Amino acid sequence: MLQQFIAHVAQQHLFPTGQQVLLAVSGGVDSVVLSHLMHRAHFPFAIAHCNFNLRPGDSDRDELFVRNLALQYGVPFHVQHFQTLHYAHTHKLSVEDAARRLRYDWFLTLCQTHGYPALLTAHHRDDSNETFFLNLLRGTGLSGLHGILPVQAHAVRPLLPFGRDDIEAYASRHHLDHVEDLTNASLDYRRNQVRHQLLPLLRQLQPAADRTVSATIVHLQSAEHLYQVLLQPLTKQLLSSLPDGTYRLSLNFADLLPALAQPNLRFQLLFEMLHPLGFNSATVATISAASRSGSRFYSPSHCAILDRDALLITPLSAPPASELLPPIHLQSIPISHLTLNPRSLPPTQALFDADTVRLPLSLRHWRQGDRFQPFGMSRGSQLLSDFFSNHKFSLLDKQRQLLLVDSTDAILWVVGHRTSHPHRISPATRFALLVSLLPVPAPSL
Repeated sequence: MLQQFIAHVAQQHLFPTGQQVLLAVSGGVDSVVLSHLMHRAHFPFAIAHCNFNLRPGDSDRDELFVRNLALQYGVPFHVQHFQTLHYAHTHKLSVEDAARRLRYDWFLTLCQTHGYPALLTAHHRDDSNETFFLNLLRGTGLSGLHGILPVQAHAVRPLLPFGRDDIEAYASRHHLDHVEDLTNASLDYRRNQVRHQLLPLLRQLQPAADRTVSATIVHLQSAEHLYQVLLQPLTKQLLSSLPDGTYRLSLNFADLLPALAQPNLRFQLLFEMLHPLGFNSATVATISAASRSGSRFYSPSHCAILDRDALLITPLSAPPASELLPPIHLQSIPISHLTLNPRSLPPTQALFDADTVRLPLSLRHWRQGDRFQPFGMSRGSQLLSDFFSNHKFSLLDKQRQLLLVDSTDAILWVVGHRTSHPHRISPATRFALLVSLLPVPAPSL
């Protein structure tokens, strides 16, 4: 197994064998075997261990075991304690997902801090097969069926050619001690149900099930790679990033490739582009069938707004517009003392005839049916939606646009763009009212 391991690392160029890499070690048989192989192959490494504080007594036992393993091999040792249950509750995650997020965030920090070029984990062939079935049962696209990849960002899995039987036989042959995590036998976890119930049943039906599933995963990985290569040019043409962090996704798919007019292909392309932003298949199906401009769709992290023939996608981490209303400062200036030119004011200031303004003033956002009389229009009024269209506002621009209104809700100013004609400075003006929008206060911590 050692020679096969060394050859696999070299052939696949999994990590730089002359540099010290970081090895995640739980103390279980898989990571213990990986540590032993790395030591025998004379590959430099450091060990990182997570104490999740999930099993009183056992968690500390595992930490001590791994600490002694690092001493035995004479390698650097890193350990971190996590309050996993509290984190899972606070972030509304399962314990498994919480532990996964905590450990990989910490591993990445260690790699960046200490300059480790790669993180090695002891995932093997059976783990990859289990992941295949977990994603299949959960519902997934092609990318969810590739099992565990040998290299993914900083994470490297050099044991994927080996099954659990290979690893346990190696540990027995070399008399390697390890610790047992009793939760690995519990059927309370979905992965354990796949491991202890589904896969044994498949082996009864087909003795070579493990290898045939692994072979299928390899074919799916190749198919996915080809699929992504063909998808990249379409993505570049359809998806663009705006300076404010908004994504614009053109929906004119058929203009690029007529076959994409088919509903199933349109849905698939939408899914591939929106899934990385957290949109699930049900939401993507709704988006694909939608036609009403202004419709909103949400993922846990983003909001997508249908704007005619495009989707405007913004991160939800940005505070809602209602929380971004700046304070208003008013200053009355006798016209004889006015030195400001209304046409050269910054976008956050505007001048009005004070005698025509009904206080108090407030800020709000656009509503359907809003009308105003823009500066320069001596008669009548204009739908604000027409003003937006004439000035090429996107739907997202409309949603964000602030309006200054008086006590009767009459629009005095489309902030940063146009003031109202009836409230302009004129030869009859006695006092000018300078309206300034102040910076939004920083949120208190």
